[in-house]
Amino acid sequence: MITGQLKNKIDKLWEEFWTGGVANPLTVIEQITFLMYARLLDMNETSDEKKALRTKKPFKRRFSDEQQHIRWQNLIHIESADKLLVLVRDELFPYFKSTADGNSLFAEFMKDAQLMVQKPSLLMKAITMVNELPLDKGDTKGDLYEYLLSKLTTAGINGQFRTPRHIIRAMVELMDPSADDRICDPACGTAGFLSNAYEFILQKYSSPKGTITEKVINEKGEEEIQTLYTGDLLDDKRKHVDTDMFHGFDFDATMLRIAAMNLVMHGVAEPDIHYQDTLSQRFAERHPKAANEGFDIILANPPFKGSLDEEDVAPELLRLVKTKKTELLFVGLILRMLRTGGRAAVIVPDGVLFGSSKAHQQLREELIERNQLEAIISLPSGVFKPYAGVSTAIMIFTKGGETDQVWFYDLAADGYSLDDKRTLIQDNDLPDLIAQYEKYRKAREAGKSTKAWSDKKQKAFLVDKAAIAEQKYDLSINRYKEVVHVEQNYDSPKKILGQLKKLEQEIMQDLFELEAML
Repeated sequence: MITGQLKNKIDKLWEEFWTGGVANPLTVIEQITFLMYARLLDMNETSDEKKALRTKKPFKRRFSDEQQHIRWQNLIHIESADKLLVLVRDELFPYFKSTADGNSLFAEFMKDAQLMVQKPSLLMKAITMVNELPLDKGDTKGDLYEYLLSKLTTAGINGQFRTPRHIIRAMVELMDPSADDRICDPACGTAGFLSNAYEFILQKYSSPKGTITEKVINEKGEEEIQTLYTGDLLDDKRKHVDTDMFHGFDFDATMLRIAAMNLVMHGVAEPDIHYQDTLSQRFAERHPKAANEGFDIILANPPFKGSLDEEDVAPELLRLVKTKKTELLFVGLILRMLRTGGRAAVIVPDGVLFGSSKAHQQLREELIERNQLEAIISLPSGVFKPYAGVSTAIMIFTKGGETDQVWFYDLAADGYSLDDKRTLIQDNDLPDLIAQYEKYRKAREAGKSTKAWSDKKQKAFLVDKAAIAEQKYDLSINRYKEVVHVEQNYDSPKKILGQLKKLEQEIMQDLFELEAML
């Protein structure tokens, strides 16, 4: 949990960049990420030095004797802002690029690292502020970075935009990942799905007996009790969690730097993050294990906009769904990336559900006839404001098996207003969605009756496969939801006319009285 005091520090740091001439939110986050990375490098080096002193064993040094002056602990003591700028620009950033020859997590993302801060005073202030952030506290630094990412309000040109964190959390809870799963996002952006999945797993495998509490001051300035999970039950799974559980791909190098830092800040030591267009032919060549039946769970909000040149798209995807539309190709890609029995929760535009083209129908038929389409959750059209007003849905499916029924849920409210402001409101269907879906899944797994969802007038209801096939596999919730029309009773025209005449008489009487006063 991030305190109000810490939020104020981030706000102040953000304001310093803004007034210092760095106005692009993505650039601000990237530059702060570089500085955080520099500090984390030094923190890890210091930790290894202390360990080496205790154990008398050597370790692989990150900084040579000639590079000691660019370590964070030395940078923060430089008093001249001009000297600091020259040192960071001409020595620290080239050092970042030199790590691109290694096998570290950030190696492939640092080859084009560039300092965008031009004002010496801004750099000195930024380094001072980053030095005050609690990056040594694992329970806080993940929340800190999430708050930093919440300031990212710029939509990308390829249909990229930040998925609301409460929607991500709901999707993670619907999927209920375990500590043995391999989880992927083929269009990961800032790794919101992966970092939330890690938080969910961390809480799921925390022992209640190991919890402690501390008093913190919230953003309102009030004292409250914060619970810290210390009973980690992931000890025997830690290597898998740190190195093979989380996998992300994107073709935006800046996003990948931020994604990698996001996961590291949350506590994942070496997440598998790669620069790759997952729809391209090269993806399968470079990552054969990932491209074909590599994952247990996929969580994604892939780009909606645009179309691709067929020559760039992997032939296997075109055989599954012959189209240039990215939203259809990504669903086909996710099917290919899942192992048999693996599950996915994917946000798709409503057009995927009811589009009438051959490719749209072909994809829906594939999901229903040769896989298990579990659920369609209709989202309100304002969920992605202020980025876009497009109507979307969450599609949940399992690779392989067969579909006999599809569970629909009409989510009318997500706890926020559906305008550009997206302010908190009381109406929120997400808790009911999660509770009902868990109840439904348990009933199916236990072979119990699912009649509780037979009424199509409810928010949640079931539709048989045969009924869907008859409608050319149309998955629009409005196609099957039964709307109850309440009969409206109106007064007779004669009575309404009498009421109008009476009002007219009252108005005239008032006018006469007003005239008499004059």
